[in-house]
Amino acid sequence: MSDRTGLNRQLFWLYEGTGRTSFWFRWALLTFDLLTIAYFLWAPFDSRERGHYTIDYVIGAVIALDMAARLYIEKHRHRFFLKWINWADLVVVVTMFAPLLVSNFAFLRVLRAVRAIRAFTFIRRVKVLTPFFQRHERIIDKVTNLLVFVFITAALVYALQVGRPGSNVHTYIDALYFTVTSLTTTGYGDVILQGQLGRFISILVMVLGLSLFLQLLRAIVEPESKVECECETCGLMRHDRDAVHCKHCGSMMHIKTEGVL
Repeated sequence: MSDRTGLNRQLFWLYEGTGRTSFWFRWALLTFDLLTIAYFLWAPFDSRERGHYTIDYVIGAVIALDMAARLYIEKHRHRFFLKWINWADLVVVVTMFAPLLVSNFAFLRVLRAVRAIRAFTFIRRVKVLTPFFQRHERIIDKVTNLLVFVFITAALVYALQVGRPGSNVHTYIDALYFTVTSLTTTGYGDVILQGQLGRFISILVMVLGLSLFLQLLRAIVEPESKVECECETCGLMRHDRDAVHCKHCGSMMHIKTEGVL
């Protein structure tokens, strides 16, 4: 933080530093993420009620401020726009502030669920939970990716099928039920998608969903030999657990481990 001053230094301390204030700040962000995810899953689509618009504007403002702060403290700013999770947040902000222009695409707000992935970045820093997350980091990441895929796909199914002639998708729960039964190849047949687009979505759910599920099984069976620790010189993220030097640039590494490989 020596090269940071003023507001940049303060924000960096809140997001990345240590101490009671930064600790509770990140817990507040995590709580906000979980609450907004729950809200989007409960009411993921456009509503004409003024109360819902007010909630949308407040949530959109907080997300926008969070994005601006993270961009401001980013050391390599171009990397900020290379992360798809930030683009997902940007889409959410647009759908929150422009309901009249993008009301037909308001279901994209459920992309907020991808923030569940970022949540583990903070949780892993909690000393009590860190050993558990270090041991099961790869499995937890795969579980999170699978859940995010399920919720986003269910939102897509709902948006494209609800109200369609012959469709028996009437609620978000119907869409979620179809997504899960298709992903697990159970296929009860009581909920099916209509039209060629519906068939294409069904194929997409089975192929991509099954791939994510198999990745989860692989993560459970095969132990992870690498950890995430950014090299301060070249930025390489993944290294061997017992690495002393970065394989890319040779700089000294300081990887925190439990002492067990």
